[in-house]
Amino acid sequence: MSITSHADLAGLQRISEAVGITLKQMREYAEPGMTTKELDEYGGRMLAAMGAKSAPRLTYGFPGWTCISVNNEVAHGIPSARKVLQEGDLVNIDVSAELGGYWADNGGSFVLGADIHQHQPLVDASRQILRTALSGIRGGVRIADIGGLIEAEARKLGYRVIKNLVGHGIGRSLHEEPTEIPCYYDRYNRKRFKMNSVVAVETFISTRATFAHPLSDGWTLTTKDGSFVAQHEHTIVITDDEPLILTAANRIWE
Repeated sequence: MSITSHADLAGLQRISEAVGITLKQMREYAEPGMTTKELDEYGGRMLAAMGAKSAPRLTYGFPGWTCISVNNEVAHGIPSARKVLQEGDLVNIDVSAELGGYWADNGGSFVLGADIHQHQPLVDASRQILRTALSGIRGGVRIADIGGLIEAEARKLGYRVIKNLVGHGIGRSLHEEPTEIPCYYDRYNRKRFKMNSVVAVETFISTRATFAHPLSDGWTLTTKDGSFVAQHEHTIVITDDEPLILTAANRIWE
């Protein structure tokens, strides 16, 4: 969507704050020995307390309030009473929701407890690359150039990017135009970021794999070769300078 009024901006700020706070609090609530279902139910209660509704449930009938992916799972992990979090797990939480007709999306990977499997450099790279990408986004900038920047920054650090998971437009629904904001340079993509438009930009940074593959549950995406992937995502408003980060409440830069 494109923001056309102060009411639009205020509505987007409310839902973005809700998903940002939920993501931050879920990360702080997570601990070894907890199931991903317990963590998801906590997030669901937080969203409900702020009047927000889970976007994946509303849009796709997803069997959880949030998406929680662990270790080799890349995205869309289904919360489960049988999946117990362990010390050193690479955990990704993706929170998207609707409130008052406005939608926002926010995600982040982190290491649970001590970094006994050395995942933290990957997490740091994903977070830093998103920061770099966002600093280059302005009205009129080619989407392909930002994808190329993400890919180049990943290569500098010895990583790759997942090519079949992308950022997207958002605002009045979960997925809008532009439907794809890739993490790589697509020379066929001639679209540009538009002033006052709302988008969710994501970095999927991988230790080796370049594609995510679906499991038989119909939702979870994983790597076939045992690679690990860290993702970070913000909902932003495009301006003629650095974008307005709507979902900054989770403070993923720290």
